[in-house]
Amino acid sequence: MSTMQDLIRRLLAELGEDPTREGLVDTPKRVEKALAFLTSGYRADVATVLNGALFTVDYSEMVIVKDIDFYSLCEHHLLPFFGRCHVAYVPRRQVVGLSKVPRLVEVFSRRLQIQERLTNQIAETLRDTIDPLGVAVVMEATHLCMSMRGVEKQNSFAVTSAMLGAFRENAQTRMEFLELVKHGRTVPTESGTTSAESSCVGLPAR
Repeated sequence: MSTMQDLIRRLLAELGEDPTREGLVDTPKRVEKALAFLTSGYRADVATVLNGALFTVDYSEMVIVKDIDFYSLCEHHLLPFFGRCHVAYVPRRQVVGLSKVPRLVEVFSRRLQIQERLTNQIAETLRDTIDPLGVAVVMEATHLCMSMRGVEKQNSFAVTSAMLGAFRENAQTRMEFLELVKHGRTVPTESGTTSAESSCVGLPAR
């Protein structure tokens, strides 16, 4: 029997449940499978994901992949946070296959995370892989640790950004990216989409 399934069975008992009742008999197996999927980013090799799709091109304008859906688990409470990620870069010599950008977001999202670190990891990996003139990443997310517990603010969401190279040094480049991302933007919540005001992240664990 799986050690993780034993731990989940014990957890159910500690919560006051009967792990042997009909509805919970297979729960440890299901939870183990779900957690393996939700943390599959630990077992993914970023170099393998990206290196097969790098191309040398004569192109030096901004490349943007926006509205990338992502789902992750808050490392403080193991509760989901989810939303959209917008990634841009200005190539120097190489571009990366467009489908690999969402894949990169997925690799780092499927780990125990905080949104600030997740944002930086995506930006820094893209910078280190293709050496662009600049990289920008903006992430917008609803955190269930804020909406279903703690402060219980259902309509708040968090926005984080990482600006590297030209996006940090050149205000015009940065504003062009932010305006393109802002256009028609909505943020997913448990009940659909919203344009609610943003909320701070990085609050202490409660």
